[in-house]
Amino acid sequence: MILKLENKITQNRKDKIKNMLSSEGCIIREILDEGRNIIGIIGNCNKSVEELRQLKGVADVMPIKSSYKLASREFKSEDTKVKIGNVVVGGDRLVIIAGPCAVESHDQAMTIARQVKKYGAVLFRGGAYKPRSSPYSFQGLEEEGLKILADVRKATGLGVVTEITSPSQADLMMKYVDVVQIGARNMQNFELLKCVGKMKKPVVLKRGLASTIQEWLMSAEYIMAGGNNDVILCERGIRTFEPYTRNTLDLSAIPVLKKLTHLPIVIDPSHATGIREKVSPMARAAVAAGADALMIEVHNNPDQALSDGPQSLYPEQFGQLARDIYVIAPVVGKQLDFDYLRKSETINNLDEKSSKKAAFIGEYGAYSHKASLGYFGDEIKPVPVQSFKDIFNTVQSGTTQYGVIPLENSLSGSIHENYDLLQEYDLKIIGEITIRIKHALIALKNTDKSAIKKILAPPPAFSQCKNYLDQYPDIKIVPVTATSSAVRHVKESGDINAAAIGSTMAAKIFNMKILEESIEDNPRNYTRFAIIAKEFKDIEQAGKTSLVFSTGNKPGALFEVMKIFSEHQINLVKLESRPMPGKPWEYMFYADIEADLQKESLVPVMKELKEKTEILKIIGRY
Repeated sequence: MILKLENKITQNRKDKIKNMLSSEGCIIREILDEGRNIIGIIGNCNKSVEELRQLKGVADVMPIKSSYKLASREFKSEDTKVKIGNVVVGGDRLVIIAGPCAVESHDQAMTIARQVKKYGAVLFRGGAYKPRSSPYSFQGLEEEGLKILADVRKATGLGVVTEITSPSQADLMMKYVDVVQIGARNMQNFELLKCVGKMKKPVVLKRGLASTIQEWLMSAEYIMAGGNNDVILCERGIRTFEPYTRNTLDLSAIPVLKKLTHLPIVIDPSHATGIREKVSPMARAAVAAGADALMIEVHNNPDQALSDGPQSLYPEQFGQLARDIYVIAPVVGKQLDFDYLRKSETINNLDEKSSKKAAFIGEYGAYSHKASLGYFGDEIKPVPVQSFKDIFNTVQSGTTQYGVIPLENSLSGSIHENYDLLQEYDLKIIGEITIRIKHALIALKNTDKSAIKKILAPPPAFSQCKNYLDQYPDIKIVPVTATSSAVRHVKESGDINAAAIGSTMAAKIFNMKILEESIEDNPRNYTRFAIIAKEFKDIEQAGKTSLVFSTGNKPGALFEVMKIFSEHQINLVKLESRPMPGKPWEYMFYADIEADLQKESLVPVMKELKEKTEILKIIGRY
């Protein structure tokens, strides 16, 4: 059962309820879920629902119908995010776990770890204990393999994942690794499940060879009942009648699990297919289906691998897969961050007195809010402000460490105000993120679509939904500053004749009704956001540079600058002109190029640019 506590309950009253339940022999879990303060009761409780409902401080009592209690979406409606060092599994950023099936030697593990990190992996997998079908096959290096994994973590910064096969290995796992894995053959090894339930380590729980989703979730329940809530479910293929692939990857399990449980999901296409050429297509499909993470086997010399060589990608193949996923992820509201670990390290190294916050325009649930979560995860607190200028002011003053500003939309074009503010303020672009914009029509819970007489949204949203709005010429459009502000205004007004254009995230935050989804004119609706800060910090090398410059007012002046980029084979990906304040008919140019102009090899380029411009300033490296 779930006890929903009163909003203003005192800690003393809460402790009395928990002590009473414990004395009754109940297993209890206290969580904060979507703002609700709740206590979950697991196991037999001698008190009836009505008796519990009468307890002082209890607002409501709700039975949990599913047999898996702690793992169920009924118990916790918010998605669980499992933190592994600086990496979070279950958030907006996709996590890639990569490495060999087995740790074979120190040199092999270190070589592969450095390669997979270069291509985007943030966790390293490798087996030290290998349960094999044949007793004569390579069984792993055991403790020596664990020591090698610990060395990999120290040298590369990658958290390490390995399989535990016996409760007797628990102390070694606690000493050497970051994540323990329960293999498919041990999914219903209940003593092992109880063991990892007592360990303070995140657990990857693989689905059994022929296990149902119900059985799989009950195994997760064993771990969580033991006190360990950091469980990640891993679909690795199930055994079917089809012999062509090693197993059959059940991608339908992803949407099923998303409905049934709050636990994050990782997909292992390597074990699912057993065939190298099939791994990448199934990995791409898993991302499209909504997976939170991927586990990919990679080997620098798979033909000589001691375990699972035929299904292991070459490092270069893994790199290509990562690039494909980088493109696919935003379509389903995720991000693959190639700079994940460096960024997290920089944030964690900030002075404790620093303001670990990022300002964005609008309210919680805005697309800028989503961009902040996609770029920083939960390591930086998003802070809503009322205008773009407020973002720049808070960063300039140090009230926030970062700002998140939209620069351009694929349908409605550039946000010129922010280009002007970049010229006005001495701030730097230190990163960028592109997210897909999916607009929804949002109203109060009891509103019928036919009753809508006015729609609130910022002007760019109206522009992006023009075809949809043209179907309702009699509906009044009311401009506001941000989509999330529009949702809040409708919520606070209580007006059943009003609706807002915004994100499904905003609808959930404000507990509103979605009348219609995806009302934007074009599904290829993306917004590019820039991350601004007072200075470049810990950016040793960059892939892009943003410049602001002016040229003399003479024929061919801009051409001379563009010619420099052409001669040095530097790709220009963005050029924007804006009027110079106080100088009619004179312009500043903003350019994004695919090169790091602060590299020593490009010093001659900077020298040429300075000769051909009147003003030249680097405003971004990322």
